[in-house]
Amino acid sequence: MTTHEHVLVVDDDPDICNLVGKLLEKNGFRVSKVPDGKGLLTLLEKSKPDLIVLDLMLPDEDGLVLCRNLRSRSNIPVIILSARGEDMDRIIGLEMGADDYLGKPFHPRELLARVKSVLRRARAAPEDAPESDDDATYRFAGWVLDVPTRQLYSPKGKKIFLSGGEFALLRVFLNHPNRVLSRDQLLDLSHGREIEPFDRTIDMQVSRLRRRLGDDPKKPSLIKTVRSSGYVLAVRVERGGSVDGTDDSGPGD
Repeated sequence: MTTHEHVLVVDDDPDICNLVGKLLEKNGFRVSKVPDGKGLLTLLEKSKPDLIVLDLMLPDEDGLVLCRNLRSRSNIPVIILSARGEDMDRIIGLEMGADDYLGKPFHPRELLARVKSVLRRARAAPEDAPESDDDATYRFAGWVLDVPTRQLYSPKGKKIFLSGGEFALLRVFLNHPNRVLSRDQLLDLSHGREIEPFDRTIDMQVSRLRRRLGDDPKKPSLIKTVRSSGYVLAVRVERGGSVDGTDDSGPGD
């Protein structure tokens, strides 16, 4: 079955590129392969893939730096694929904006499951939202989230790029303001019921989302931690109205 979704594989190991490429093409994806960061940037000038599978150990640039730079200007989902499979590397990769992290060696079916899961997450609405919010605009504490364009704007009008996971998580909070949500609820609502046990990264995603919102991690005022219970978006949320007075000057602090 052809999905027509375009996956870019960035890895300097031709065997890995061929393995991943054949796996994804067999399952209906369109695949491009490049061996380094330069190839990645060149391809992005010509097209926008639906997802990037990114190796960390590239010959010309550190994959973490590439991931961070990608997230600063784009919301293309990123799965890091790396032999550096330690927990700290995974945490750093996710904090840099990756949507998922898979260590080498990996089982092909697990990679395929993660590709499908991240793509679903990037385009899925929360399951129990009170009504469809596909055309909604949310305003909270001076911030604006425009759902149709998947863009977040700071109180100063700066465009903030969100990863697919960050976008889905923020939508959940905005649909349930001033309500304590457990980690399991946040996983179910932002990632979908098909979420796999290995994909439990809510705490890191909340931490990243707080940074996007300039929320002090030591004393957050927007997304607060409720000990032994979960998290709560502790601000008033308004829905509706158009986005105006914004600029494209890049991510906020």
